[in-house]
Amino acid sequence: MSDEIRIGIIICDRYRGCAGGKCLRALNNREGAFSIYNDKEVKLVGYTACGGCPGGNIEYAPEEMKKNGVDVIHLATGLIVGYPPCPRITQFRDVIKTKYGLDVVIGTHPIPQNYYDTHTALGTWKSSKWKEIIQPTLADENIRLLYD
Repeated sequence: MSDEIRIGIIICDRYRGCAGGKCLRALNNREGAFSIYNDKEVKLVGYTACGGCPGGNIEYAPEEMKKNGVDVIHLATGLIVGYPPCPRITQFRDVIKTKYGLDVVIGTHPIPQNYYDTHTALGTWKSSKWKEIIQPTLADENIRLLYD
């Protein structure tokens, strides 16, 4: 792997108006799912929404990102923390990997504490599948509070 990683971010369409502040802060600070790039230069080469349920843009956006040199696509934390979390997130990951041959990371910025508290109370992430999905963005409470 080279010392430069080119990433794309796909967000949940519910947050299509999001300016990306938490994702970009986490990228710059190498927090959440971006902590894997501690020793790499990272360039953001694409940022878009999934297209709304059932994720129609997942078929097309990765192709454009790949043409722009993306190495890894991050499925944004909003897909994990929304109410309800995206039920297709692992399908999105699998389609992007299979169709485009790209690496996919589920998550961007750390889970905000307020979402963590709500999903804990709801029992949303009790399954082993969800425990695995949230792991890269879980962080500790002090970091989660910074992303509220």
